[in-house]
Amino acid sequence: MADFTSIRPNTLIQSAYGQSKDLKAATEAQPEKAESFGDMLRAAAAQSAETVRRGDEVSTAGLTGDASIQQVVEATMDMESTVRVSVAVRDRIVEAYQEIMRMPI
Repeated sequence: MADFTSIRPNTLIQSAYGQSKDLKAATEAQPEKAESFGDMLRAAAAQSAETVRRGDEVSTAGLTGDASIQQVVEATMDMESTVRVSVAVRDRIVEAYQEIMRMPI
């Protein structure tokens, strides 16, 4: 079995860990304020758009030689997973809407 630990640099792992700690601290700091479903969807859509935009910028930088191939591949994989999740969520929302429309009044 191959060892894949060398694929992701330790700095990325440490950065992700640090961001998750900040997210947990922010969540614990405001337990009384509940976020609405619409606000959650809006924030997720904005984050998805930002991920795709950042991936596009890295891809462009890769074409000009300002970014490494690994950075381009990582950005492309992030973009692909974001688009897949967005499409899956959209499909579920459409299914739920259609189910509601079929309900008898």
